[in-house]
Amino acid sequence: MNERKLVAVVAGVGPGNGAALARRFAQAGYRVALMARSMDKLDALARELDGARGYACDVASPHSVARVFAAIRRDLGEVDALLYNAGSGVFADVETITPEQFETAWRVNAYGALLCAQQVIPAMKKARSGAIVFIGATASRRGMPRTAAFAPAKAAQRSLAESMARSLWPSGIHVCLIVVDGVVDLQRTRQAMPDKTDSFFIKPSAIAETAFELTRQDPSAWSFEVEARPFGEQW
Repeated sequence: MNERKLVAVVAGVGPGNGAALARRFAQAGYRVALMARSMDKLDALARELDGARGYACDVASPHSVARVFAAIRRDLGEVDALLYNAGSGVFADVETITPEQFETAWRVNAYGALLCAQQVIPAMKKARSGAIVFIGATASRRGMPRTAAFAPAKAAQRSLAESMARSLWPSGIHVCLIVVDGVVDLQRTRQAMPDKTDSFFIKPSAIAETAFELTRQDPSAWSFEVEARPFGEQW
């Protein structure tokens, strides 16, 4: 009898952390479900990774999330690892942020995290095994002038993750959070900061490696919150 392949879901696949997470888990032998708002970002990556499939999903929509996770279970099987990388980065101060932007940030970062987690928890509890990894930010700990929407949304995500960890760890589900502190190495960030050296940026592949290692931790020494920053970042 063939052994079942593990299944990972990457919610929020873009050219940076999302793609790197997908590649790392595919390299480890997982079948990977790639989720993004549009299939435009997913087709090429799905072709690159053996056993990967793309799914268009609005994580802020209960109907969309339920539909897509039902398709993932049908196509790939029950989910062993959920990697929640979806994020809305609207940056403005309290006087210029709109209520719509504030709500969108919360819906993508926190509400969507809840919706996706609720889709995978039942099977993980039954198996007494699984991992839910949130890609967070230092904005969850401090509100800077231009993070009037982003910081509250990331803070809500972090509090949700902590509540989930306290609730689900006894059931064998490792819920954890990576606090990303620094500028992720992307084409657009390089263009915006042409004077910065390689060591200034956080490599998406390094974040993905941290996420993968979290899913491999022994339950006797699980981590909840791990910080990821380059050595030159002020903290």
